[in-house]
Amino acid sequence: MDNAAAAVRARAKPATELRYAFEPPKPDGSYVEVAPGLLWFRMPMPMTLDHINVYLLRDGEGWAVVDTGLGIPKTHELWEHIFGTVLAGQPMTRLICTHCHYDHAGSAAWLQQRFDVPLLMTYGEYMMLRSLMAPPPDPLPVSHMDFYRRAGLNDEQIERMFAAMRKDPFMPQPPVSYQRIRPGEVLRIGERDWMVVLGEGHSPEHACLYSEQDKILIAGDQLLPRITSNVMVSPIEPEGDPLKHWIESMHRLRTLDNAALVLPSHQGVYYGVHERVDQVLEHHEMQFELLRSHLHEHGKATAIELMAVLFPRLRSAMDQLMALGETLAHLNFLRHAVGLRRERAAGQPDYFSVAG
Repeated sequence: MDNAAAAVRARAKPATELRYAFEPPKPDGSYVEVAPGLLWFRMPMPMTLDHINVYLLRDGEGWAVVDTGLGIPKTHELWEHIFGTVLAGQPMTRLICTHCHYDHAGSAAWLQQRFDVPLLMTYGEYMMLRSLMAPPPDPLPVSHMDFYRRAGLNDEQIERMFAAMRKDPFMPQPPVSYQRIRPGEVLRIGERDWMVVLGEGHSPEHACLYSEQDKILIAGDQLLPRITSNVMVSPIEPEGDPLKHWIESMHRLRTLDNAALVLPSHQGVYYGVHERVDQVLEHHEMQFELLRSHLHEHGKATAIELMAVLFPRLRSAMDQLMALGETLAHLNFLRHAVGLRRERAAGQPDYFSVAG
């Protein structure tokens, strides 16, 4: 770590403690009733982040499901167990996916077919699930290769990164139909009204669900308690500013009641909407400061060099892909917000420097 990065990290403020409400269930069909008619289950995942939380909401004579787990046999077996034994054969009434990522929607097509239920998603998430949740093309399009070359990778590094992605065993079968939900819409599920609250940045139109009546927020990946969701720029939208939209989403969530119980997609259920929003915003401000400090000290750098400043410990090709995308998201934000310079020359990587 260089001197500037070490100094910034040394100034980082300690995190405010959140208040965890329950011990989490085991990923074996066990559950926790977090409120009347609202059950918290966990689906196992064979990866570093080894679980996803899914929630069942009493819906008349049956249950609405929020998020699915991966599209793998273990997940399907667990859903069969939950509905056949834990819920004693009561029906699934509808399936709501907060967003398109395959831990959240990987079993959507299977659940639709198995339980004959409608799938509810926002338009942007459904279309992303249909169009982009698939292995990357081989060979990569020229525009994609150029994108990663400009970031500072050579062709061998690019190929190694995407070769690992093409072996990803969890790409989902896309569902063939859905019902659209929109930000601000209110869904009546059982005895509760749930307002759809828009999240952006991590995915295009992430749907959080908020019960103002009972002060419960089903937050998906928008407000995880101990990790921050990946916000990345990709070759699909190379000049995009997803971090701007992510930060705007954080401010939207901060308008909700701080007494709300937060039900995230990973880790524990907790209280502290405002505290967690503040922590996430502070995290990104520290990332901005790390970039600015490094550039003040070294003059200019490529995206891949700056990635090592923000993410000094990466374990895999997938980690590198997400870390590079998130580094570019911070750089694009700073270019649009404060005029960070980007120098571009044909056949060369882009170099970033502090304006003024």
